[in-house]
Amino acid sequence: MALVATVTMAEAPDPVFMSLSRDKVYLREGPSYQHKVLWIYQRKGLPVEVLNSYDIWRRVRDSDGTMGWISNVMLSDRRTVVVTSGRAAPVRDRNNPNAPVIAFAQHGVVARVETCEPTACKITADGIEGWIRKQDVWGVGAGEVFK
Repeated sequence: MALVATVTMAEAPDPVFMSLSRDKVYLREGPSYQHKVLWIYQRKGLPVEVLNSYDIWRRVRDSDGTMGWISNVMLSDRRTVVVTSGRAAPVRDRNNPNAPVIAFAQHGVVARVETCEPTACKITADGIEGWIRKQDVWGVGAGEVFK
């Protein structure tokens, strides 16, 4: 009879969004430094969704759906979003769909999130602060509201 060790993982009740804390972050196949590197992110601030945790490791998913493990020292609680809209997304001066557009955020832009209401979030990127529709970004839950 062989003994088989099982590893239990603490599953997060609701996925949590975090961001990459460094310019070079390794996404690994499993929760250890011995696991194969699947991807190297080179974009500080990129948001990721935390799905599970094990010891110092977090299983994450990025905006493209790629999943793997990242050491928690490579993650930050700072909330960010990435623009996923197929075309430039309007950034407005207040949370109103008829408010004046102050900028357009291109696909792939990473912005810091200041606050979120049911349909839009207040973001800051490249010195511009304004409101963007949740449907144009990835990095916040659809019903997530915070200040």
